[in-house]
Amino acid sequence: MKTVLISKTWLKSGLVATLLFTVAACEGFGEADTATSGTEAALPLLGGTTEERDIEAPEIFQKTESGLWDGRPSLGGVWVAHPDVTDPERVIIRNESNGKFVIGALFRRERDNPGPELQVSSDAAQELGMLAGSPAMLNVVALRREAVEIAPPATTDFDAPVGIAATALDDDPIAGAAAAVTAAETAAAAPVATPIAVAPVAVAAAPQATSTLDKPFIQIGIFSVESNANDTAASLRNDGMSASVLAQNSQGKPFWRVIVGPAPTSADRSAILDKVKALGFADAYFVSN
Repeated sequence: MKTVLISKTWLKSGLVATLLFTVAACEGFGEADTATSGTEAALPLLGGTTEERDIEAPEIFQKTESGLWDGRPSLGGVWVAHPDVTDPERVIIRNESNGKFVIGALFRRERDNPGPELQVSSDAAQELGMLAGSPAMLNVVALRREAVEIAPPATTDFDAPVGIAATALDDDPIAGAAAAVTAAETAAAAPVATPIAVAPVAVAAAPQATSTLDKPFIQIGIFSVESNANDTAASLRNDGMSASVLAQNSQGKPFWRVIVGPAPTSADRSAILDKVKALGFADAYFVSN
Protein backbone atom coordinates (compact mmCIF):
# COMPACT_ATOMS: atom_id res chain seq x y z
CA MET A 1 0.00 0.00 0.00
CA LYS A 2 1.35 3.41 -0.97
CA THR A 3 0.92 6.44 1.24
CA VAL A 4 0.01 9.57 -0.72
CA LEU A 5 1.16 12.84 0.86
CA ILE A 6 -0.67 16.01 -0.14
CA SER A 7 1.09 19.25 0.66
CA LYS A 8 -0.68 22.04 2.44
CA THR A 9 0.19 24.37 -0.45
CA TRP A 10 -1.47 22.03 -2.95
CA LEU A 11 -4.55 21.78 -0.70
CA LYS A 12 -4.80 25.58 -0.54
CA SER A 13 -4.49 25.81 -4.32
CA GLY A 14 -7.22 23.24 -4.76
CA LEU A 15 -9.59 25.05 -2.40
CA VAL A 16 -8.90 28.39 -4.07
CA ALA A 17 -9.63 26.88 -7.47
CA THR A 18 -12.85 25.36 -6.18
CA LEU A 19 -14.01 28.67 -4.73
CA LEU A 20 -13.11 30.54 -7.94
CA PHE A 21 -15.10 28.02 -9.94
CA THR A 22 -18.07 28.57 -7.62
CA VAL A 23 -17.79 32.35 -8.06
CA ALA A 24 -17.72 31.99 -11.83
CA ALA A 25 -20.77 29.74 -11.71
CA CYS A 26 -22.65 32.27 -9.57
CA GLU A 27 -21.79 35.03 -12.04
CA GLY A 28 -23.14 32.86 -14.87
CA PHE A 29 -26.43 32.40 -13.09
CA GLY A 30 -26.65 36.15 -12.54
CA GLU A 31 -26.31 36.76 -16.29
CA ALA A 32 -28.97 34.18 -17.09
CA ASP A 33 -31.39 35.74 -14.63
CA THR A 34 -30.82 39.18 -16.13
CA ALA A 35 -31.44 37.91 -19.63
CA THR A 36 -34.78 36.26 -18.77
CA SER A 37 -36.14 38.74 -16.23
CA GLY A 38 -37.71 40.87 -18.95
CA THR A 39 -39.82 38.02 -20.35
CA GLU A 40 -40.82 36.07 -17.25
CA ALA A 41 -43.57 37.19 -14.87
CA ALA A 42 -42.49 38.07 -11.35
CA LEU A 43 -43.09 35.32 -8.81
CA PRO A 44 -45.54 36.07 -5.97
CA LEU A 45 -44.10 36.89 -2.56
CA LEU A 46 -44.03 33.95 -0.20
CA GLY A 47 -44.32 34.05 3.57
CA GLY A 48 -46.11 37.42 3.76
CA THR A 49 -47.94 38.37 6.91
CA THR A 50 -50.80 40.70 7.73
CA GLU A 51 -51.17 43.32 10.42
CA GLU A 52 -53.99 45.59 11.46
CA ARG A 53 -53.73 49.29 10.74
CA ASP A 54 -55.99 52.26 11.32
CA ILE A 55 -57.73 53.57 8.20
CA GLU A 56 -59.55 56.89 8.21
CA ALA A 57 -63.30 56.46 7.68
CA PRO A 58 -64.83 59.87 6.91
CA GLU A 59 -68.07 58.17 5.85
CA ILE A 60 -68.58 57.21 9.50
CA PHE A 61 -67.76 60.62 10.99
CA GLN A 62 -65.84 63.70 9.86
CA LYS A 63 -66.02 67.27 11.10
CA THR A 64 -63.77 70.28 10.55
CA GLU A 65 -64.89 73.08 12.79
CA SER A 66 -64.05 75.11 15.87
CA GLY A 67 -63.36 73.15 19.07
CA LEU A 68 -62.96 74.27 22.67
CA TRP A 69 -61.50 73.12 25.97
CA ASP A 70 -63.30 74.81 28.85
CA GLY A 71 -60.26 74.67 31.11
CA ARG A 72 -61.58 72.09 33.55
CA PRO A 73 -59.75 68.77 34.18
CA SER A 74 -61.63 65.77 32.80
CA LEU A 75 -61.54 62.00 33.26
CA GLY A 76 -61.39 59.42 30.50
CA GLY A 77 -58.14 60.46 28.84
CA VAL A 78 -58.20 61.81 25.28
CA TRP A 79 -61.67 62.42 23.87
CA VAL A 80 -63.78 64.82 21.84
CA ALA A 81 -67.56 65.25 21.91
CA HIS A 82 -70.02 66.46 19.26
CA PRO A 83 -73.86 66.58 19.08
CA ASP A 84 -74.03 64.61 15.79
CA VAL A 85 -72.46 61.47 17.26
CA THR A 86 -74.70 58.41 17.52
CA ASP A 87 -72.27 55.74 18.78
CA PRO A 88 -68.86 56.08 20.44
CA GLU A 89 -66.01 55.89 17.95
CA ARG A 90 -62.22 55.95 17.88
CA VAL A 91 -61.00 59.03 15.99
CA ILE A 92 -57.96 61.02 14.98
CA ILE A 93 -58.13 64.65 16.15
CA ARG A 94 -56.01 67.22 14.30
CA ASN A 95 -55.35 70.83 15.26
CA GLU A 96 -55.38 72.63 11.91
CA SER A 97 -53.50 75.64 13.29
CA ASN A 98 -50.32 73.86 14.44
CA GLY A 99 -50.41 70.43 12.76
CA LYS A 100 -50.55 68.46 16.03
CA PHE A 101 -52.78 65.39 16.24
CA VAL A 102 -53.79 62.70 18.72
CA ILE A 103 -55.80 59.46 18.74
CA GLY A 104 -58.82 59.52 21.05
CA ALA A 105 -62.45 58.62 21.60
CA LEU A 106 -65.52 60.35 20.19
CA PHE A 107 -68.69 60.81 22.24
CA ARG A 108 -72.04 62.56 21.93
CA ARG A 109 -72.68 65.82 23.75
CA GLU A 110 -75.82 67.85 24.27
CA ARG A 111 -76.58 70.27 21.45
CA ASP A 112 -77.82 73.08 23.68
CA ASN A 113 -74.49 73.51 25.47
CA PRO A 114 -72.99 76.95 24.83
CA GLY A 115 -69.85 77.47 22.74
CA PRO A 116 -68.43 75.46 19.80
CA GLU A 117 -70.02 72.09 19.15
CA LEU A 118 -66.69 70.25 19.36
CA GLN A 119 -65.67 69.91 23.00
CA VAL A 120 -62.32 68.33 23.93
CA SER A 121 -61.00 66.85 27.16
CA SER A 122 -58.10 68.31 29.12
CA ASP A 123 -55.75 65.51 27.96
CA ALA A 124 -56.73 66.07 24.32
CA ALA A 125 -56.21 69.83 24.67
CA GLN A 126 -52.72 69.26 26.08
CA GLU A 127 -51.72 66.99 23.19
CA LEU A 128 -53.20 69.38 20.61
CA GLY A 129 -51.59 72.49 22.09
CA MET A 130 -54.92 74.16 22.90
CA LEU A 131 -55.33 76.86 25.55
CA ALA A 132 -58.24 76.91 27.97
CA GLY A 133 -61.18 78.94 26.66
CA SER A 134 -59.44 79.60 23.31
CA PRO A 135 -61.19 77.91 20.33
CA ALA A 136 -59.10 76.13 17.69
CA MET A 137 -60.00 74.76 14.27
CA LEU A 138 -60.11 70.95 14.63
CA ASN A 139 -60.46 68.13 12.11
CA VAL A 140 -62.00 64.95 13.57
CA VAL A 141 -62.17 61.74 11.48
CA ALA A 142 -63.35 58.27 12.55
CA LEU A 143 -60.90 55.35 12.37
CA ARG A 144 -61.42 51.72 11.41
CA ARG A 145 -59.04 48.77 11.82
CA GLU A 146 -58.25 46.91 8.58
CA ALA A 147 -55.89 44.03 7.84
CA VAL A 148 -52.99 45.01 5.55
CA GLU A 149 -50.66 42.46 3.91
CA ILE A 150 -46.98 42.97 4.73
CA ALA A 151 -44.28 41.68 2.37
CA PRO A 152 -41.66 39.32 3.90
CA PRO A 153 -38.16 40.73 4.56
CA ALA A 154 -35.72 40.59 1.66
CA THR A 155 -33.15 37.78 1.70
CA THR A 156 -29.55 37.87 0.45
CA ASP A 157 -28.43 35.80 -2.54
CA PHE A 158 -25.39 34.42 -0.71
CA ASP A 159 -25.01 33.55 2.95
CA ALA A 160 -21.48 32.73 4.11
CA PRO A 161 -21.10 29.33 5.83
CA VAL A 162 -20.68 29.33 9.60
CA GLY A 163 -17.07 30.13 10.53
CA ILE A 164 -16.19 31.71 7.16
CA ALA A 165 -16.36 35.48 6.88
CA ALA A 166 -18.17 36.90 3.85
CA THR A 167 -15.69 38.58 1.50
CA ALA A 168 -15.98 41.02 -1.39
CA LEU A 169 -15.42 38.42 -4.11
CA ASP A 170 -16.54 40.75 -6.87
CA ASP A 171 -13.72 43.19 -6.06
CA ASP A 172 -10.87 40.66 -5.84
CA PRO A 173 -11.91 37.00 -6.37
CA ILE A 174 -8.45 35.52 -5.72
CA ALA A 175 -7.82 37.48 -2.52
CA GLY A 176 -11.35 36.75 -1.36
CA ALA A 177 -11.01 33.03 -1.99
CA ALA A 178 -7.65 32.89 -0.18
CA ALA A 179 -9.12 34.72 2.80
CA ALA A 180 -12.00 32.26 2.87
CA VAL A 181 -9.56 29.31 2.92
CA THR A 182 -7.59 30.85 5.79
CA ALA A 183 -10.78 31.48 7.73
CA ALA A 184 -11.90 27.88 7.15
CA GLU A 185 -8.59 26.53 8.47
CA THR A 186 -8.79 28.76 11.54
CA ALA A 187 -12.34 27.68 12.24
CA ALA A 188 -11.40 23.98 11.85
CA ALA A 189 -8.47 24.33 14.28
CA ALA A 190 -10.48 26.15 16.94
CA PRO A 191 -11.80 24.00 19.80
CA VAL A 192 -15.49 23.26 19.70
CA ALA A 193 -17.33 24.36 22.81
CA THR A 194 -19.43 21.66 24.43
CA PRO A 195 -23.01 22.82 24.76
CA ILE A 196 -24.38 22.97 28.28
CA ALA A 197 -27.69 21.25 28.72
CA VAL A 198 -30.27 23.58 30.20
CA ALA A 199 -33.44 22.18 31.65
CA PRO A 200 -36.56 23.76 30.13
CA VAL A 201 -38.41 26.16 32.39
CA ALA A 202 -42.10 25.50 32.66
CA VAL A 203 -44.18 28.64 32.11
CA ALA A 204 -47.67 28.61 33.49
CA ALA A 205 -50.23 29.66 30.90
CA ALA A 206 -52.45 32.56 31.87
CA PRO A 207 -56.07 31.55 32.33
CA GLN A 208 -58.23 32.59 29.42
CA ALA A 209 -61.42 34.33 30.45
CA THR A 210 -64.47 33.38 28.43
CA SER A 211 -67.62 35.26 27.60
CA THR A 212 -70.57 34.73 25.29
CA LEU A 213 -71.09 38.48 24.73
CA ASP A 214 -70.22 40.22 21.47
CA LYS A 215 -68.87 43.17 23.46
CA PRO A 216 -67.69 41.78 26.80
CA PHE A 217 -65.33 44.66 27.64
CA ILE A 218 -65.93 48.20 28.85
CA GLN A 219 -63.60 50.88 27.54
CA ILE A 220 -62.68 53.41 30.20
CA GLY A 221 -60.65 55.76 28.05
CA ILE A 222 -57.82 56.38 25.59
CA PHE A 223 -54.64 57.94 26.98
CA SER A 224 -51.71 59.57 25.24
CA VAL A 225 -49.49 59.14 28.34
CA GLU A 226 -48.77 55.57 29.44
CA SER A 227 -48.39 56.45 33.13
CA ASN A 228 -51.86 58.03 33.18
CA ALA A 229 -53.35 54.85 31.70
CA ASN A 230 -51.50 52.68 34.24
CA ASP A 231 -52.65 54.89 37.14
CA THR A 232 -56.26 54.69 35.96
CA ALA A 233 -56.09 50.90 35.61
CA ALA A 234 -54.52 50.57 39.07
CA SER A 235 -57.31 52.70 40.57
CA LEU A 236 -59.94 50.46 38.97
CA ARG A 237 -58.21 47.32 40.24
CA ASN A 238 -58.25 48.76 43.75
CA ASP A 239 -62.02 48.99 43.36
CA GLY A 240 -62.22 45.28 42.56
CA MET A 241 -62.40 45.42 38.77
CA SER A 242 -60.28 43.55 36.21
CA ALA A 243 -58.65 46.44 34.33
CA SER A 244 -56.09 46.11 31.54
CA VAL A 245 -53.93 48.56 29.58
CA LEU A 246 -53.59 47.94 25.83
CA ALA A 247 -50.72 49.64 24.00
CA GLN A 248 -51.54 50.52 20.39
CA ASN A 249 -50.23 52.71 17.59
CA SER A 250 -52.05 54.66 14.91
CA GLN A 251 -50.77 57.10 12.29
CA GLY A 252 -47.34 56.80 13.96
CA LYS A 253 -48.81 57.96 17.27
CA PRO A 254 -48.75 55.65 20.33
CA PHE A 255 -51.71 55.55 22.69
CA TRP A 256 -52.96 53.37 25.53
CA ARG A 257 -56.50 52.07 26.05
CA VAL A 258 -57.86 51.11 29.46
CA ILE A 259 -60.54 48.43 29.44
CA VAL A 260 -62.37 46.43 32.08
CA GLY A 261 -63.56 42.86 31.58
CA PRO A 262 -64.44 40.55 30.05
CA ALA A 263 -67.87 40.33 31.65
CA PRO A 264 -69.35 36.81 31.51
CA THR A 265 -72.98 37.92 31.24
CA SER A 266 -74.92 41.01 30.22
CA ALA A 267 -76.07 41.51 33.80
CA ASP A 268 -72.48 41.52 35.05
CA ARG A 269 -71.47 43.92 32.28
CA SER A 270 -74.26 46.36 33.17
CA ALA A 271 -73.30 46.22 36.84
CA ILE A 272 -69.66 46.96 35.98
CA LEU A 273 -70.65 49.85 33.73
CA ASP A 274 -72.76 51.38 36.52
CA LYS A 275 -69.86 51.05 38.95
CA VAL A 276 -67.41 52.58 36.47
CA LYS A 277 -69.69 55.55 35.81
CA ALA A 278 -70.17 56.06 39.55
CA LEU A 279 -66.38 56.45 39.80
CA GLY A 280 -66.54 59.37 37.36
CA PHE A 281 -66.01 57.68 33.98
CA ALA A 282 -69.35 58.79 32.55
CA ASP A 283 -68.33 58.14 28.92
CA ALA A 284 -67.36 54.47 29.38
CA TYR A 285 -68.96 52.15 26.80
CA PHE A 286 -69.05 48.54 25.64
CA VAL A 287 -66.38 47.28 23.21
CA SER A 288 -65.54 43.91 21.67
CA ASN A 289 -61.83 44.00 22.55
